Amino acid sequence: MQKLAEICVRRPVFATMLILSITVVGIFSFRSLGVDLFPKIDLPTITVTVINPGASPEEVETEITDKIEGAVNTISGIDELRSTSLEGVSQVFITFVLEKNADVAAQEVRNKIDLIVNDLPETAEVPIVQKLDTDATPVLRLAVSAPRSLREVTDIADKKIKRMIESINGVGNVEIVGGRTREIEVWVDPDKMRAFNVSAADVANAVKLQNMELPGGRIEEGKRELTVRTMGRITNPADFNQIAVGQNGSYAVKLSDIGYAADESEEQRTAARLNGLPAVTLVVSKQSGQNTVLVADAVKALKRRGVKAQGHVLATRKATKRIVGEAQRLRCDVIVMAADPPRNRFLADLMWSQEPYRVRRRSKVPVHLVTD
Repeated sequence: MQKLAEICVRRPVFATMLILSITVVGIFSFRSLGVDLFPKIDLPTITVTVINPGASPEEVETEITDKIEGAVNTISGIDELRSTSLEGVSQVFITFVLEKNADVAAQEVRNKIDLIVNDLPETAEVPIVQKLDTDATPVLRLAVSAPRSLREVTDIADKKIKRMIESINGVGNVEIVGGRTREIEVWVDPDKMRAFNVSAADVANAVKLQNMELPGGRIEEGKRELTVRTMGRITNPADFNQIAVGQNGSYAVKLSDIGYAADESEEQRTAARLNGLPAVTLVVSKQSGQNTVLVADAVKALKRRGVKAQGHVLATRKATKRIVGEAQRLRCDVIVMAADPPRNRFLADLMWSQEPYRVRRRSKVPVHLVTD
């Protein structure tokens, strides 16, 4: 250290350049430094989740949780084993000692779970084994609302917005909260079922077996070989009513004889609201080891990158000029339409694109989507 000090005193230019080089390296390193809320910690904690829709907590505990605990209890290095049995959901948390490798522990748990999969109830879904990763946490929440049905908003958020976000580098998972997806519901009349001697299990099996596509084998014709596929998937919801669910003598009992099928939405188990209105929330989680700030900025920069997305803003006449100016700065399409002439309000329909800026006037008010 004394020798370095003597060199710096005798050669001030060398000392100055040395300090500047260290400063430049530090600046470039600071720019590439990752930003996160917590340091990356690899905790040897494994979670096993099994979903059995409609099962009571007592049934979940005896038929699923106890079997999983008995299977994983023989693994070495377990520090704590605890479980939670809820309605339709079983969760087992396995905490190993810190010396245990998390990847090895997860593989050992998967091997034990594979041995008891056949012992679980037939209605239970495939067990999900996950390693606790504190680094892969949600970093952003996006709310989507519209004056449409929640099913339509969910469909837009799932097939358009979610897919755009998932394509961004660093995004690990996008989960939809508060949505309602499409579901074909079958309603039956118990009195009619008793009259035709048809049970609920018969209806469920008939709908399942007559609504699937199966491989039909191969057809050889000289030097050609054709693959045959049976087109058994029902595309029109009204066709479900023509499914034969039983046999009453020589008469084939159809679903329309004991009930009907309806194109509805699934039961809502989660809820989200934006400004007091029903909405759909997209929870964005980053990949393990990715920069939290960069991932969040990349999601927010979808508009600036020219990705095609739609949004509508309800504004007054004065605010319309500001919207048009902002749209021109961002190089996007603006369609100004009269929404409520008596109240002097306008609807600005923003279509983000790379097309030249233009403004059009319309008198008809369309069904629109409001994004936030």
